[in-house]
This record gives sequence, structure tokens and C-alpha cells, in this order.
Amino acid sequence: MKKWIFAIILILLLVGGGWFFFSYMWVFGDGVKGGQLKDIKHKGYIFKTFEGEVNLGKFVSASEEAWEFSVTDNRIADSLSKCTGREVSLHYVEYKNTLPWRGMQRYIVDSIISVR
Repeated sequence: MKKWIFAIILILLLVGGGWFFFSYMWVFGDGVKGGQLKDIKHKGYIFKTFEGEVNLGKFVSASEEAWEFSVTDNRIADSLSKCTGREVSLHYVEYKNTLPWRGMQRYIVDSIISVR
């Protein structure tokens, strides 16, 4: 009987650990997005993270399409804060879910490709 209980607990831990890993740690996708950097801010209640927004449209209008992202690297966030209002191309990784210390968005910018 003890072996069955141990086996069930072990299976539940493995399934739960696998679900957590694939939901929160596994990189789902990556790519490059470009547009006009609208803003980057440092915010959060407990975990302060850098959150940014890029206007993906060519023309600024009331219905502009915005892409929101998080930045985990302080050096990248500092560089981006100097580029507000400029055209940028950013490389990002995408996760299925967010973690509070990683940022509020599923998209995490990990490098700056170009600034115009």
C-alpha cells in the first residue's frame, strides 16, 4: 500500500513539474518586432520590472496598434529609455505564461537589433 501511495505522489509531482516547466519556463517562440518606441517604465508592486510599448503602425492614429513587452536586463532597459520616440527593432522570446519577477508580459525583449 505504501508503494502505491509513493508512486501516485511521485507521478503527480512529475506531471505537475512538467506542466510548470512547459507553461512558465519553456521558450514558446522568438522573433523580431519593429516600430516606434512609445515608452519604457519601471513598475510593479513587489517585483519591479521594466515594461515597454512599441507602436507597430506606420502612422500615429487613435487606433494605433501597440505591442507591449517586458525587459529583464537592466542594460537593455537603460538603452531603450534613451530611444523613446525612435524607430527600433527588438528581438524577443515568448513564454506561454508570465511570472511576477520576469515581467507582466509574455514577450521578453532580450536584445536591441537596431535603432533609427
